[in-house]
Amino acid sequence: MEEKENIITLIDENDEEKDFEIIMTLELEGKEYTILMPLEEEEEEEAYVFRIENEGVAEDDFVLVAIEDDEEYQKVVDAYETIVEEDHDHSEEEEE
Repeated sequence: MEEKENIITLIDENDEEKDFEIIMTLELEGKEYTILMPLEEEEEEEAYVFRIENEGVAEDDFVLVAIEDDEEYQKVVDAYETIVEEDHDHSEEEEE
């Protein structure tokens, strides 16, 4: 994994490098998650959600783990949507 500011490069199952923008990292129930958006223009912009794990790796390294549990995935998506809505509401209040 290569990281440049808010851009991270991941290698997919076909050994192809893909660049993603780190949209947000958040902590939920003692675990850390990240929301990534592909940089390549695609018809549908689909965000990807990963759990960040750093056990068993070098001090400054981390591993992104795909979330396979539907309930865990939905909790992260719900938390992300709540944060985005709160930020949007807060921005509207500042404009008034």
